[in-house]
Amino acid sequence: MTLVSDPKNLDVQLPDVTNKRLLIVSTLDSSQPFGAFTRPFYLGRYLIKYFEVCQLGLNCSAVDYAPFVSVGSRSLSSYVKAIVKSIEEFRPDIIYAQETLPGLAALMALKLKKQQNCSLVLDFHTFSAYEYWSRLFSVANPFKEFVQLIKTYIAQGVLIFSGNPIIAAGESIPRLISQWYPIKPHNIYCIGNGVTEDLLNPEFVTETDPYEVLRPAKIVVVVAPKTFQFPSNDMSISMTIEIAKYLEKYKKNIHFVVIGRDADKIEEALPSNITFLGFLPERKDFVSHLKYADIGLLPFPKQAVAGGARNKALDYFASSKLVVSTPEGLRCLEDFHHLQHLLETGYSVPEIANVLMEVALNLEKYQPLVEAAHTMIQDRYSWSVKAEIIAKILLETKKLKKL
Repeated sequence: MTLVSDPKNLDVQLPDVTNKRLLIVSTLDSSQPFGAFTRPFYLGRYLIKYFEVCQLGLNCSAVDYAPFVSVGSRSLSSYVKAIVKSIEEFRPDIIYAQETLPGLAALMALKLKKQQNCSLVLDFHTFSAYEYWSRLFSVANPFKEFVQLIKTYIAQGVLIFSGNPIIAAGESIPRLISQWYPIKPHNIYCIGNGVTEDLLNPEFVTETDPYEVLRPAKIVVVVAPKTFQFPSNDMSISMTIEIAKYLEKYKKNIHFVVIGRDADKIEEALPSNITFLGFLPERKDFVSHLKYADIGLLPFPKQAVAGGARNKALDYFASSKLVVSTPEGLRCLEDFHHLQHLLETGYSVPEIANVLMEVALNLEKYQPLVEAAHTMIQDRYSWSVKAEIIAKILLETKKLKKL
């Protein structure tokens, strides 16, 4: 049985003001404000309440709440040099390193500087080796995928066996660690992602329905930006197109809208009931397109291993959308259940399409699910709540390091 620490049991009082310095290291990229950007950016925004924060990432130009360092390269050596310099200049008490590359770089930098007083806390958004393994036999280049599997297995293994505390973004991660490595982790805290205030607060919504020309069709929105290295969103796009083709003759009832992709990047012929909006550069436009949609779709095949889908699901819930998802689209969202908060389908295109059509014709019937999910989001999934819990973990690990 994997032992996972419970954040509720932490005996830590959060001070109104702390003199602790926190260096957040991640692959935050302001040119792509989704995916790997989300967790470090929004946690950092609320962690400044408890720490003096500095953000270090690929491109941190969007960080308007704290000092930052933009590395500009994904190379390990560049990250190590940047963290060493930040240790010298910022003198952090705690380094909070998110994902594998930043974690390895932080571990190496602390060894190089022979830092004994600075504690390191790791953050695993996903278990990368398992993702590569699950996709190994369904990608165009299995050899390349296998090489990535080996590299990430070794890299995450180094971090796991370093003995530093780990904050995991989902409960499946500790289980996978105990299955893939000869270790029973006991210093892992499961803290999922949150949602932003602009999705929860109706005052951020514009008065104009961006889908007015597509009405009276019900709008099924799919968020699928192009992300670095992982093809999960590509798989969701392929499945969405197949579902749209299946329902094309009902285009007056249901229309699919894809955010984050351009139609000219799609090589196959597209059905008439699907629209590609591309990347929406203004945050207010993204919020409005979610708010005015009717259904949030997570069409991920099993081999996608869609760890990042939880961000999309939480955004849909916060925007009071009915979520329709395959099982894989709900990875690491253990609190949300079929027929209580959402509709979970199988993986076949006809099954997903039939569920969507039934929902489009009877949307009011599912309003209790929407309300239940939205209430849970408000109570437990704001970024401020998540940041408070993580602040307790960071301070607890710092306290234990002194003992």
